[in-house]
Amino acid sequence: METATESAHKLAQDLPSVEAQLNYLSATEAKPVNYLYEPPAGIPPRPHSEKHAMRIHDARSIQARLSLDLEGVALTNHETAVTNFYDEREVKAVYYPEVERLVRQITGAAKVVVFDHNVRNAARGRNDVRGPVRFVHNDYTLRSGPQRVRDLLPDEAEALLKNRFAVINVWRPIQATVESSPLAVCDATSMKLADFVPTDLKYRDRTGEVYSVHFNPNHRWYFFPKMRRNEAMLLKCYDSSDDGRSRFTAHSAFDDPTSPPDAPARESIEARTLVFFPPAS
Repeated sequence: METATESAHKLAQDLPSVEAQLNYLSATEAKPVNYLYEPPAGIPPRPHSEKHAMRIHDARSIQARLSLDLEGVALTNHETAVTNFYDEREVKAVYYPEVERLVRQITGAAKVVVFDHNVRNAARGRNDVRGPVRFVHNDYTLRSGPQRVRDLLPDEAEALLKNRFAVINVWRPIQATVESSPLAVCDATSMKLADFVPTDLKYRDRTGEVYSVHFNPNHRWYFFPKMRRNEAMLLKCYDSSDDGRSRFTAHSAFDDPTSPPDAPARESIEARTLVFFPPAS
């Protein structure tokens, strides 16, 4: 009988696609480290990477078939009342509740908490705005997923961690249609746990942990061309359940070879959520 992975592979072969370079982690013996500030002299700010040409499939025609629990990604229409995503106060007051409602609706969670966000602009020019990340990674690990709950909700953490929980990112354009630097997502069914490499994420006041990713020719990549402001992509970055559903989703920005040379710089926001599920019946 054909497996879900084999079926997904055949389905992807019939989809339109582009070929683009993705930056994977180079082989290393030491634990990789990514600094979010200027590192000590002589120390590289981020892990060494190597480029691999990958086929990235247009998933528009199959978006209704993709799910957080299988491929680790979902796309949905989602209107927002936010007028200025560069206004942090408005984002927290208006967008955070919108995202919490959206994630509860899609996942059936009992409790959703938005705990931070990043605004990205490929043109940058502001200290509080980052550019797209062109490195294959996942935002949380087997260790840092539960630790984030303990850090953010110390009084409730141990009770919450007794049941299934997840970390889900909600990614969307915030201005024009995305034509440059779109986000590619790796189908979780095409990945193995051995592909993920724990990597220290160095802040000035703490050290987090993310996953860098080793190249695997079996990786199957998707993207949604020309995403609009009223669309939201949900990415599974951690799941405490090991019952066979997806637990992590690698992703990376990439240079789309079909983008017009005068395409506007990509502007986007990603909101990170802790997602808590009711006890299993």
